[in-house]
Amino acid sequence: MPSKRTPRPKEKPNDKKHRGTHASPDEVSAVRASGVKGIKGAVSADARPSPMRSSDRFVVLTGMSGSGKSQAMRALEDLGYFCVDNLPLTLLPTFAELTLRPDTELEKAAVVIDIREGALLSRFPRVFAKLRKMKGLKPRLIFLEASDAALARRFSETRRPHPLAPHRSAMEGVKEERTRLAQLRKLADEIIDTSHMNVHELREQFMAHQIGAHRDRGPVVTFLSFGFKNGLPLDADLVFDVRFLPNPHYIAKLREKTGLDKPIVQFLNQFDDTREFLDRVEDLLKFLIPRYAREGKSYVTVAIGCTGGRHRSVALAEALARELKGLKGVRLRVKHRDVAND
Repeated sequence: MPSKRTPRPKEKPNDKKHRGTHASPDEVSAVRASGVKGIKGAVSADARPSPMRSSDRFVVLTGMSGSGKSQAMRALEDLGYFCVDNLPLTLLPTFAELTLRPDTELEKAAVVIDIREGALLSRFPRVFAKLRKMKGLKPRLIFLEASDAALARRFSETRRPHPLAPHRSAMEGVKEERTRLAQLRKLADEIIDTSHMNVHELREQFMAHQIGAHRDRGPVVTFLSFGFKNGLPLDADLVFDVRFLPNPHYIAKLREKTGLDKPIVQFLNQFDDTREFLDRVEDLLKFLIPRYAREGKSYVTVAIGCTGGRHRSVALAEALARELKGLKGVRLRVKHRDVAND
């Protein structure tokens, strides 16, 4: 970028940049260095894993089909939990009592209760109320969910029918299940949205942090580059159009490169508009993101679009990730939707 920055108001003492962005290894690797001042750098991760609270000794895991309960159970097993998948609801109090016996070897236990219970699921609130009354048990109910679109996509990718819609569309099953699980969701101590998580990030949610800690952490901010010719991203919260910048596509020696390559970055560095765009969007995001966090928003997707999604949007998504890395509590990720497209 040009070395001379656009003049900006002096920061107040409380507005100084904070160091130490909390990011998982996958999130860190997602932000790649471009090698040019102004659009380089990676998100640093200085957070150290915290053990789960000792009081989380009995976990009931529930949620939407396709939301990642199997992966969550595997993570809990690795944390030393004795896990039971699809335990009949009528046996849940008996199993809980076994974990309280002085001669038991079940120091920590986790069970999955979900839509497979069928009609018996309506009894869950009464059964869980009984668990809460058991002295020393302190059960924790975790509900995993995801957006309708994410769940439908996962069923499509795995080519498995939804358990409630074996002969209908997955979306019909998802909508019916969401209605039937509404009461369980209201009872949950923790609600984890896995819409934007891969299996590794979901595992990290359980392994690297205390259950409950995600409420006190800032949102995951994803900078998503895309090409307008391939359509708008469906999950975008904010969309910025950078087609006002000169297009490297029309320069023969740059056409086959991407915004991850140094020559593209150097080309964009020539223009004052690039720096001013970054300054203005950086200020806007520093205003918005803490307020999104205050309202409980876990994920913010900032979409940066150019014509094809290979040059300008890619370079500027990388740049914004670098600019925001000092924002306290924010976990940053970068994704390039169309960088491989012609």
